[in-house]
Amino acid sequence: MAIERPFSVGDAATTARIYRASAPRDRTLVLAHGAGAGQTHRFMCQFADALAARGIDVVTFDFLYVSAGRRAPDRNDKLEACWRAALALAEDEWSGRVPFIGGKSMGGRIASHLAAAGDRAAGLVCLGYPLHPPKQPEKLRVAHLPKLTLPTLVLQGRRDEFGRPEELRAHFLPSAEIVELPGGHSFDEKAWPEAQARVADFILR
Repeated sequence: MAIERPFSVGDAATTARIYRASAPRDRTLVLAHGAGAGQTHRFMCQFADALAARGIDVVTFDFLYVSAGRRAPDRNDKLEACWRAALALAEDEWSGRVPFIGGKSMGGRIASHLAAAGDRAAGLVCLGYPLHPPKQPEKLRVAHLPKLTLPTLVLQGRRDEFGRPEELRAHFLPSAEIVELPGGHSFDEKAWPEAQARVADFILR
Protein backbone atom coordinates (compact mmCIF):
# COMPACT_ATOMS: atom_id res chain seq x y z
CA MET A 1 0.00 0.00 0.00
CA ALA A 2 1.40 3.38 -1.01
CA ILE A 3 2.17 6.06 1.57
CA GLU A 4 1.50 9.64 0.46
CA ARG A 5 4.13 12.30 1.14
CA PRO A 6 3.68 16.01 0.39
CA PHE A 7 6.75 17.89 -0.79
CA SER A 8 7.60 21.39 -1.95
CA VAL A 9 8.99 22.72 -5.20
CA GLY A 10 9.93 26.31 -4.45
CA ASP A 11 6.70 28.01 -3.34
CA ALA A 12 4.49 25.27 -4.81
CA ALA A 13 3.53 21.91 -3.38
CA THR A 14 2.64 18.49 -4.70
CA THR A 15 2.51 14.88 -3.51
CA ALA A 16 4.61 11.75 -3.81
CA ARG A 17 3.66 8.15 -3.17
CA ILE A 18 6.10 5.72 -1.56
CA TYR A 19 5.75 2.03 -2.35
CA ARG A 20 7.93 0.14 0.12
CA ALA A 21 9.31 -3.20 -0.99
CA SER A 22 8.03 -6.18 0.97
CA ALA A 23 11.53 -7.72 0.91
CA PRO A 24 13.86 -4.77 0.18
CA ARG A 25 16.87 -5.33 -2.08
CA ASP A 26 18.57 -1.96 -1.42
CA ARG A 27 17.32 -0.45 -4.69
CA THR A 28 15.07 2.56 -5.32
CA LEU A 29 13.31 3.72 -8.47
CA VAL A 30 11.83 7.22 -8.75
CA LEU A 31 9.18 6.92 -11.46
CA ALA A 32 7.43 9.90 -13.08
CA HIS A 33 4.11 9.86 -14.92
CA GLY A 34 3.41 10.81 -18.53
CA ALA A 35 1.90 14.05 -19.83
CA GLY A 36 -1.73 12.96 -19.90
CA ALA A 37 -2.25 11.33 -16.49
CA GLY A 38 -0.87 11.57 -12.97
CA GLN A 39 0.68 9.10 -10.57
CA THR A 40 -2.67 7.48 -9.70
CA HIS A 41 -3.18 6.21 -13.25
CA ARG A 42 -3.55 2.42 -13.35
CA PHE A 43 -0.39 2.02 -15.44
CA MET A 44 1.70 3.83 -12.82
CA CYS A 45 0.14 2.08 -9.82
CA GLN A 46 0.47 -1.40 -11.33
CA PHE A 47 4.11 -0.87 -12.29
CA ALA A 48 4.98 0.56 -8.86
CA ASP A 49 3.20 -2.30 -7.05
CA ALA A 50 4.84 -4.94 -9.25
CA LEU A 51 8.34 -3.54 -8.72
CA ALA A 52 7.82 -3.22 -4.95
CA ALA A 53 6.78 -6.88 -4.92
CA ARG A 54 10.13 -7.68 -6.55
CA GLY A 55 12.14 -5.97 -3.82
CA ILE A 56 12.48 -2.45 -5.27
CA ASP A 57 11.37 0.60 -3.28
CA VAL A 58 9.45 2.93 -5.62
CA VAL A 59 8.60 6.63 -5.43
CA THR A 60 6.06 8.18 -7.79
CA PHE A 61 4.97 11.81 -7.79
CA ASP A 62 2.70 14.33 -9.49
CA PHE A 63 4.21 17.15 -11.50
CA LEU A 64 3.00 20.56 -10.33
CA TYR A 65 0.56 21.08 -13.19
CA VAL A 66 -1.26 17.85 -12.29
CA SER A 67 -1.37 18.75 -8.61
CA ALA A 68 -2.83 22.15 -9.59
CA GLY A 69 -5.52 20.52 -11.74
CA ARG A 70 -4.17 21.75 -15.08
CA ARG A 71 -4.06 19.63 -18.23
CA ALA A 72 -1.15 21.23 -20.07
CA PRO A 73 2.33 20.27 -18.85
CA ASP A 74 4.66 22.91 -17.45
CA ARG A 75 7.78 24.14 -19.24
CA ASN A 76 10.77 21.81 -19.15
CA ASP A 77 12.54 23.86 -16.48
CA LYS A 78 9.57 23.55 -14.10
CA LEU A 79 9.23 19.84 -14.85
CA GLU A 80 12.94 19.37 -14.13
CA ALA A 81 12.70 21.33 -10.86
CA CYS A 82 9.83 19.11 -9.71
CA TRP A 83 11.80 16.01 -10.71
CA ARG A 84 14.81 17.15 -8.67
CA ALA A 85 12.62 17.80 -5.63
CA ALA A 86 11.17 14.28 -5.89
CA LEU A 87 14.68 12.87 -6.25
CA ALA A 88 15.73 14.71 -3.08
CA LEU A 89 12.74 13.24 -1.25
CA ALA A 90 13.82 9.72 -2.25
CA GLU A 91 17.42 10.38 -1.19
CA ASP A 92 16.19 11.63 2.19
CA GLU A 93 13.95 8.57 2.61
CA TRP A 94 16.80 6.13 1.90
CA SER A 95 19.92 7.98 2.97
CA GLY A 96 23.06 7.06 1.05
CA ARG A 97 21.25 5.09 -1.64
CA VAL A 98 21.58 6.37 -5.21
CA PRO A 99 18.19 5.93 -6.91
CA PHE A 100 17.38 4.78 -10.40
CA ILE A 101 15.27 7.35 -12.25
CA GLY A 102 12.74 7.05 -15.04
CA GLY A 103 9.18 7.33 -16.08
CA LYS A 104 6.34 6.86 -18.48
CA SER A 105 6.70 8.86 -21.72
CA MET A 106 7.26 12.53 -20.74
CA GLY A 107 8.28 11.52 -17.22
CA GLY A 108 11.07 9.36 -18.63
CA ARG A 109 12.10 12.08 -21.08
CA ILE A 110 12.52 14.62 -18.28
CA ALA A 111 14.41 12.02 -16.23
CA SER A 112 16.77 11.66 -19.21
CA HIS A 113 17.34 15.45 -19.10
CA LEU A 114 18.51 15.09 -15.49
CA ALA A 115 20.73 12.15 -16.36
CA ALA A 116 22.29 14.04 -19.28
CA ALA A 117 22.89 17.05 -17.00
CA GLY A 118 24.85 14.89 -14.58
CA ASP A 119 22.32 14.52 -11.74
CA ARG A 120 23.16 11.60 -9.47
CA ALA A 121 21.40 8.43 -10.61
CA ALA A 122 22.22 4.73 -10.72
CA GLY A 123 20.48 4.22 -14.06
CA LEU A 124 17.67 5.40 -16.32
CA VAL A 125 14.41 3.60 -17.20
CA CYS A 126 12.13 4.91 -19.97
CA LEU A 127 8.71 3.33 -20.43
CA GLY A 128 7.84 4.48 -23.94
CA TYR A 129 10.27 7.26 -24.87
CA PRO A 130 8.53 10.10 -26.78
CA LEU A 131 11.11 10.55 -29.52
CA HIS A 132 8.82 12.90 -31.47
CA PRO A 133 5.13 13.91 -31.50
CA PRO A 134 2.83 11.54 -33.43
CA LYS A 135 3.04 12.04 -37.21
CA GLN A 136 5.82 14.65 -36.74
CA PRO A 137 9.05 12.63 -37.01
CA GLU A 138 11.00 15.78 -37.87
CA LYS A 139 10.42 17.22 -34.36
CA LEU A 140 13.00 15.09 -32.58
CA ARG A 141 13.72 15.29 -28.83
CA VAL A 142 17.25 13.99 -29.04
CA ALA A 143 19.77 16.82 -28.49
CA HIS A 144 20.69 15.57 -25.00
CA LEU A 145 20.78 11.85 -25.77
CA PRO A 146 24.53 11.66 -26.67
CA LYS A 147 25.25 12.78 -23.08
CA LEU A 148 23.50 9.75 -21.54
CA THR A 149 26.42 7.70 -20.28
CA LEU A 150 24.74 5.93 -17.35
CA PRO A 151 23.06 2.49 -17.74
CA THR A 152 19.85 2.97 -19.71
CA LEU A 153 16.84 0.74 -20.36
CA VAL A 154 14.14 1.78 -22.84
CA LEU A 155 10.98 -0.29 -23.28
CA GLN A 156 9.23 0.68 -26.51
CA GLY A 157 6.07 -0.59 -28.19
CA ARG A 158 6.55 -1.89 -31.73
CA ARG A 159 3.69 0.35 -32.94
CA ASP A 160 4.55 3.38 -30.81
CA GLU A 161 3.48 6.48 -32.75
CA PHE A 162 5.90 8.56 -30.68
CA GLY A 163 8.82 6.58 -32.11
CA ARG A 164 9.28 2.95 -33.06
CA PRO A 165 12.18 0.96 -31.58
CA GLU A 166 14.22 1.15 -34.79
CA GLU A 167 13.92 4.95 -34.72
CA LEU A 168 15.23 5.07 -31.16
CA ARG A 169 18.26 2.97 -32.00
CA ALA A 170 19.42 5.66 -34.43
CA HIS A 171 19.62 8.24 -31.63
CA PHE A 172 20.38 6.50 -28.30
CA LEU A 173 23.96 5.44 -27.61
CA PRO A 174 24.71 1.81 -28.57
CA SER A 175 25.14 1.00 -24.87
CA ALA A 176 21.44 1.71 -24.21
CA GLU A 177 19.29 -1.41 -23.92
CA ILE A 178 16.20 -0.96 -26.11
CA VAL A 179 13.55 -3.65 -25.67
CA GLU A 180 10.66 -4.08 -28.11
CA LEU A 181 7.25 -4.93 -26.68
CA PRO A 182 3.91 -5.62 -28.36
CA GLY A 183 1.58 -2.65 -28.78
CA GLY A 184 1.81 1.11 -28.87
CA HIS A 185 2.89 3.85 -26.50
CA SER A 186 1.67 2.10 -23.32
CA PHE A 187 2.33 -1.43 -24.65
CA ASP A 188 -0.34 -4.12 -24.85
CA GLU A 189 -1.60 -4.71 -21.33
CA LYS A 190 -0.75 -8.41 -21.65
CA ALA A 191 2.89 -7.31 -22.01
CA TRP A 192 2.92 -5.32 -18.76
CA PRO A 193 4.20 -8.26 -16.64
CA GLU A 194 7.09 -8.76 -19.08
CA ALA A 195 7.84 -5.03 -18.96
CA GLN A 196 7.81 -5.04 -15.17
CA ALA A 197 10.12 -8.07 -15.07
CA ARG A 198 12.54 -6.39 -17.51
CA VAL A 199 12.69 -3.26 -15.34
CA ALA A 200 13.25 -5.29 -12.16
CA ASP A 201 16.00 -7.35 -13.79
CA PHE A 202 17.73 -4.17 -15.01
CA ILE A 203 17.65 -2.55 -11.57
CA LEU A 204 18.63 -5.63 -9.59
CA ARG A 205 21.37 -6.97 -11.84
